[in-house]
Amino acid sequence: MSFLRSIDALAVQQVTPTAGGPLALVGTFVLLSLLFALTAHVAARYVLGDVPYSRALFVGPVPAAVTLLLQQYPTWAMILVGVIGDFLAIRFVYRVRAAVGALVTVVHYAVTVILSLIVFFLIVTLSTAPL
Repeated sequence: MSFLRSIDALAVQQVTPTAGGPLALVGTFVLLSLLFALTAHVAARYVLGDVPYSRALFVGPVPAAVTLLLQQYPTWAMILVGVIGDFLAIRFVYRVRAAVGALVTVVHYAVTVILSLIVFFLIVTLSTAPL
């Protein structure tokens, strides 16, 4: 039961927005856009085959903007709006049917979660290293 409490405490800490200036906001948006563009390209290559990377650069800002704009709302709302926006961006940018767009969106979400967990645990592991 204590494991579930620690998960709840971690979730509350992650969605609490922090104060920052315009430069911090722009920097966060650019980094998130690049992360989402990278994972969108991986997903599109996995599902569609050989696609130009430049298209993924148009997909990345959509979930990045949703993440930043909806950070004060419940996590489920941010995920729902983000997935819908991601699906619409993928359909528009890659010009695919709805079923294929949904598959690319699911793979994009999965790759993003996996990469985010790897980066998170890498940061946690490196933060415990002796100086």
